[in-house]
Amino acid sequence: MIDEILQYNKAFVEDKGYEKYITSKYPSKKVAIITCMDTRLTELLPCALGIKNGDAQIIKNAGGIISHPFGSVIRSLLIGIYELNIQEILVIGHTDCGAMCTDSEKIIEKMKYQGIKQNSIDMIKYYGIDFDSWLSGFKDLSVSINKTVDLIRKHPLIPEEIKIYGLIIDSVTGELKRVDDL
Repeated sequence: MIDEILQYNKAFVEDKGYEKYITSKYPSKKVAIITCMDTRLTELLPCALGIKNGDAQIIKNAGGIISHPFGSVIRSLLIGIYELNIQEILVIGHTDCGAMCTDSEKIIEKMKYQGIKQNSIDMIKYYGIDFDSWLSGFKDLSVSINKTVDLIRKHPLIPEEIKIYGLIIDSVTGELKRVDDL
């Protein structure tokens, strides 16, 4: 796959395909979006929101969840707020999310099957990582989104004037609904 990507990239650069994507590093709509890494959202989410390259800071991970109040998602938000002038945050979950009902024990079993040793897993547990909270999914999408919104709102380093919204996008149609409207 990497050879195919590199070959395509070479032609992309030679043909100046990048020119239509040139923009500032500052999000023109002053918005950050936290969402899932689901492949269906790659093009659907920006199109459904009417955003284009340069409009928003988009942070993607499994389930669009903030798993730690001082992890990489909050770090990205803080840099977005204090360096890139972010003024609004959208937490967007989606229907049929693969992170729903993810079971940490099943993931650990798959790790072992692929050669991860039990002593590596034990060491990570010893250093305080709770696999259940770190690798498990969620059962209710609205509750998960509200939990993330609440964590951001109550974070001691996020200014009170930052507007934060929770939404659900239909992963087929792109229809958006505010979580507080459900």
